[in-house]
Parts: sequence; structure tokens; C-alpha cells
Amino acid sequence: MLNCAFQPLRREDPALLTGRGQYAGDVVVEGVLHAVFVRSPLAHGRLRFIATEAAAESEGVVAVLTAANLLGPEDAGRTVHMPPPNPLLPLASVPLIEPLARGEVVYVGQPVVLVLARSLAQAQQAASYVQIDIEPLVPVPDFEGTSPVTEVEHHFEAEDVGTHVVASEASAALEVPRVLALTMEPRGMLAHWHWHGQGGADAATGRLTVHLGTQSPSRAQADIAAALDWDEARVRIITGNVGGAFGAKSSLCPEDLAIPLAARRLGASVRWTSTRSDEFTSGMHGRGARLAGRLSVTAQGRFAALQAVLHFTLGAWLPFSAVVPLRNTARILPGPYRVARLDVQGRAGLAHTAPVTIYRGAGRPEAALLMETLVEQAARAAGIDPVELRRRNLLEAADMPYTTPTGEVFDSGDYRRALELACERFGYEEQRELQRQRRADGEVVGIGLALYVEPCGVGWESARVDWHADGRVTVATGSPAQGQGHGTTYARIAAQTLGLDEQDITVVYGDTALCPPGVGALASRSTAIAGSAIVQSCRDLLARRAMGETLPLSSSGRFTAGEAWSYGCVIARMAVDRDTGRPTIEQITWADDAGHIVHPELAKGQLIGGLAQGLGQAMLERLVYDGAGQVVTGSLMDYAAPRADDMPSAIDIESFSIPSPHNLLGAKGVGEAGCIGVPAALMNAARDALAPLGEYPLQFPLTAEQFWRAMSGRMPCTEPIS
Repeated sequence: MLNCAFQPLRREDPALLTGRGQYAGDVVVEGVLHAVFVRSPLAHGRLRFIATEAAAESEGVVAVLTAANLLGPEDAGRTVHMPPPNPLLPLASVPLIEPLARGEVVYVGQPVVLVLARSLAQAQQAASYVQIDIEPLVPVPDFEGTSPVTEVEHHFEAEDVGTHVVASEASAALEVPRVLALTMEPRGMLAHWHWHGQGGADAATGRLTVHLGTQSPSRAQADIAAALDWDEARVRIITGNVGGAFGAKSSLCPEDLAIPLAARRLGASVRWTSTRSDEFTSGMHGRGARLAGRLSVTAQGRFAALQAVLHFTLGAWLPFSAVVPLRNTARILPGPYRVARLDVQGRAGLAHTAPVTIYRGAGRPEAALLMETLVEQAARAAGIDPVELRRRNLLEAADMPYTTPTGEVFDSGDYRRALELACERFGYEEQRELQRQRRADGEVVGIGLALYVEPCGVGWESARVDWHADGRVTVATGSPAQGQGHGTTYARIAAQTLGLDEQDITVVYGDTALCPPGVGALASRSTAIAGSAIVQSCRDLLARRAMGETLPLSSSGRFTAGEAWSYGCVIARMAVDRDTGRPTIEQITWADDAGHIVHPELAKGQLIGGLAQGLGQAMLERLVYDGAGQVVTGSLMDYAAPRADDMPSAIDIESFSIPSPHNLLGAKGVGEAGCIGVPAALMNAARDALAPLGEYPLQFPLTAEQFWRAMSGRMPCTEPIS
């Protein structure tokens, strides 16, 4: 038991620290069947036959299901496909993917057969007896599809564009590898079948309670109900504790539909838990892009033109948010700067690889990486200090609200303040002098900057606030949590609005039977939008009490927000061992504006967490496919994730607040910022470290091998910069 004197930072912590948290895998249901998927070993092929007889006769097996018999007689003539993607960009085509492959397989790890048995060991044993014959077909690798699924273009010319005479240019071609969200809790679900009242044991009276770690319970409820051809009321989604999500659990995967369909087919409860290996091959990946750009600069150090070509991979099928990374990257450029001319072209195409979805930042890191790499290279080419070059081109606080060349509206901000604050805390001038001294002593050391802008959630969330007769309050929201501490934050918002103690507030989320609908916890939207919905309902209750109404009272409502834009500046110092090429991140200084911050300690935790994942992407993580579409980095023996000793010992974060006018709290997003600014700053620090030797085309992850190859003359570069 916890010591009674212990005061947890978050109200969620005592249960989690004492092992009393309840994840999907902790839910106990009597008579549950265990599910194991038999998956495609090939990236592309034609299914010739599937032999399931031996598996069906294996001990403990209840059923072996394929696409041919996953649906029951009541579904005659009906086919279930994965839900359509969000059409944020025009879509030329959408692959129709069933929960279990039919006719053709399109990526390694695609579910083909579902084995259900009375124990997990029995299901695993039976699955090994399934035989699948696949006629190999030639797979299409990432970026090599000829017909894009979606495209986007942005063009802009300022009125005085003709006066911007180009004096120097910088260009960059950047690879952004696929990465894995690598949540501590792999995917998994329990579809609990039960009968409605006393209506009898048949599919017409059955109901499902689905325990699922999801960021979007309401959408999961709608998608599963649609697959079952049921009213949504017959499906209840319960999202308990979730061991991380980062965007990868925002959309349903084929397994998430196959399990409820199997539960209905058999009239039984079914449990499935993904293995870590399955997460690498069949789980949704993040990132995956090729970025190319050219930045032209005038003799006065003004940005004359930015050209960008963006190429994203979608994988074999489209999750709900598949087009978000491309859309965000294209609309964010040129970031916090003025340019006289902008030309952005982007496309995304299919491949015979695992699907790509949103991952912490979703397009924002790519925009910052391309723009900030170009800015630093342009500074070196023009002989201008990179801080000074940014000063000459930054938007000013007086420009807000500002309509960008791509038609976005920056709501509020002071980008110059973020730059100056970061430089002040870093001791920029002194650090540059120290860098010169260290270089004179033979050290390889670099300083890199990155400014970033971060569009945060837009749209609606809802809340219900019940003020009980005893004075206590229950807050229900459709925006759940995956470790962020939303219960603590939402309680503080309600308590501060109502003038009550936080201990008097109970927060309920993650249960579609108890909570109002919501978009969910993604895109840095929870505090700003869900929090504003709570404020709105609380204010309604206060107004009604002022008018003389007595407790108990209840208020429900939906709040719709315009898009808020966070931003910040990251500065990193990196040293590289001259003999081995091993990089060491010595210091990260960061100034960030997330608007009004409800809970500073939790906000800092989100910044540090994002920093760790951003560092992982920049320095360590990369998913690799071979030419046959096989994942080469399919385990933690081959895929490097950041550890505690990879984090820099010196991390200095200063948050300031310029409130957003687009929500009732003045809040902006905070959860994704570290994945946006940190990778770009580390790339610039790495390239600056090698700048005395030339412009080297370093790529993520920034491995020791790359540095060693560059310093030993085994990597091509441009002429050294004088």
C-alpha cells in the first residue's frame, strides 16, 4: 500500500503504482475464447487455398474462421470492409480491405485466418496447423507506386514578389523513415458477448461490450456497430487504462473488426492480444516520407521563395487519418516565416507494406524538419548567423491573427519572443564562442536551432456535468486518456470554474454508455476543446444557480473550437566523437508557448515525453523493409528505441503563455511539440557539427556510422563552407 503521507501528482497514479489499474487484458470474463490470427508471410500474392481442417480438429478449438465464414447467415450478400478514411484531401481511390484477407494479400502480417480456442496455448498450437498457399506477386515498395491516391498543391506570390532578387539558395533532400509507436501495451481487445434482457440466446438479441484501448471510443463504437450492421446502442466501448497510443490507436485495425464479428458469429466472448512481433509487421506505422525543398534568399537575407516536394507512403490500406501527415506538412509550410513565393506539391501513394497512420505530430515534424534544415543551410550559404536570418524573416506578434500563404490562420503568438528566450537561456553568443574554441582544439561540435508551429485540434467535443445534491460533481467527457493525466486536468478545470475543491470532482471517460460522444484524444485537442466543453457546462450550472435553481443540476453541451497554434524554439548542442562517430546530445534548450496551461507539472511531462520520442526518431528509430516487402527490423533486437541514458543530462524548458482566442481556456496543444521541434534541432546540430567539412546529406536516424563515413571521406558532400 502507498504511504498515507504520499501525495500523488495525478489522481490516476495510486491505482497504477499499486497494480490496480485495469487494462483491456486485465478484464476477466467467464468462458472467454482466445483468438490467434494466422497472417500472410508475403507482401503481395494471390490466395490459392487455405487448409484449416487440422486446426479445426485440434484440442480446445471452437472455430477456425476465414473471410468466407466470418459472417453469419444473417449477413448473406453483405461484405464488411474497413471504415473509409477521413477525406481531408481528395482521394482518387480507396482500397477495400476486409477484416480477413479474401482473394489477395497485400502486406506481410495481414490477417488471413482467425483461430478461436478455449486457451491461448491451444489457439496458438492450432494456428500452426493452418496451411495457406499463396501465389507470389511482385510487391510495390514504398514511394514506387505510379498512381498517387491523393495529392495537394499550394501556390502563393506576394504582391512585391518581383523585387526579391535571389542571391543564394539552399536545397535539401530528406528521408523520414517509418517508425513504430512502440506503446508499452500492444493492441488488444475483449469482445464480451451477452444477451439483452431475457430475450434468448440468438444474434438478434445479443449485445457486445468491447474493452478496447482506443483514443476514439465514439468512433470505435460507430465503426464496430456498422460492421455488425447493428444500432450503435448495442455496442458499448469501454476504454480503461491504456498503455500508450500516440496516434496508433486512433483508428481501428482489421483485427478490431474481426474479433467482434467472430464474437457475434459464435455467440461467445472473445479475447485477442497482439504480440510484439505482430506490432512490428501488422500494426500501424508512423512517418514514412521523402521531402525535398529549395529555399532562395535575397542579398538582404529575406526569404524570396520556397519550393517543396512532399512524397508520403500510405501502405496497403487507409486508416481513418491516413492523409493527415501529408495534409499537415503541406499546409504548415513555410512555418513561422514570411516568404515572397511558395510552391508546395505533395502526393501520397499505396505500397505493399503495413498501413501508415498518424503518429505524435503527424506531418508537423516533417514540415519543421524540411523548413528548418533549409533555413540553417541557407544561413551558412549566405554567411549569415542562423539566428539573425530567422530574425529577418519571422512573423511578428503584431501580425496576429495571420493568414498564411496556404490559407491557414495563426491565431496568436510571438515567434520572436520564443527565439530570443531560447537564445537567452541557451547563452547563444557564449555557446558559439565556446564552439569555436572547442573546434580549434579538434572537437566536432554543432549547434542547431529549430522553430516550429503546431496546429492543434479543431472541431468539437462534448461534456456532461452533474452537480449533485451533496455538492459533489461528476464530469463526463468523450475525450479519454492514454496516460496523459486527463482525469487530473479535467478535475482541475471543473473545480476552478465552479469554485470547488478538486477532490469534490469525479471524472468519467472512456465508456460510451456513461459518457457523451466525442471526437477523442488526439491531435493535441483534449485540454483546449474537451476542457472548454467542461467549462461551458460548468458556467451554465453557475448561471442557473445564480438564477436560484437548487441542486441537483445537470448540464450537457458541445463546444466547437477554431484551430489553435502552438509554437516554440528548440536549440540543441551535439558533440561527435572524431574516431568513432558516436554522437552525444549535450544540451537541449526549449522555449514553448502552449497557451494557458492548466497543470504545469503535467504539461512539462508531456513536453519531456515528446522530446524523448522526437529524440528517438532523430537518433535511433527506423523501420526497414527489404525488396520483398519483409520487415527487416521486426523486433527490439533490430529496432532501437531510446533508453534513459540516451537522454541529454541538460534539458532546460521554459514555457510562456499567449492565450488562444479560439477556446474558453485560451489553451493550445502541448503533447506533440517535442516530436516536432526536437528532431529538426538535432538534425541541424548534426549538420552544423560537420559544416567545417562541407554540407553532408545526413539522414534520420543520425547514427555513428553516418558521422564516421562523413568524417572519413566516405560520404559525398558539397565544397567546404568558408
